[in-house]
Amino acid sequence: MPRSIEFYARLGFAVENAFTTEGGTEPVWAELTAGGDVLMISRARETIDPGAQGVLFYLYATDVAGFQSALLASGVQAGGIEYLFWAPRGEFRIEDPDGHILMVTHT
Repeated sequence: MPRSIEFYARLGFAVENAFTTEGGTEPVWAELTAGGDVLMISRARETIDPGAQGVLFYLYATDVAGFQSALLASGVQAGGIEYLFWAPRGEFRIEDPDGHILMVTHT
């Protein structure tokens, strides 16, 4: 959880709430917020196979290139910007610490 919280902080999210079990040292879930956006993350009970996931998560930015540059400067590995018919102002891919694919495109 700390690794994921740190990663999502680089994307602009801050911990709004977190729950740690009695005697625990790390949160088992956290509510992260960025502006009006909310993201809940939770520790999985079982190992997750990143290659078996069939979901892409989309994040929207008003300045795709600027957001990509900020992420790269903060140490997040971000893919190159592609300009496709559904994303004429660009989109790029990042992967969170647990292997979830996040696509960033324009608003």
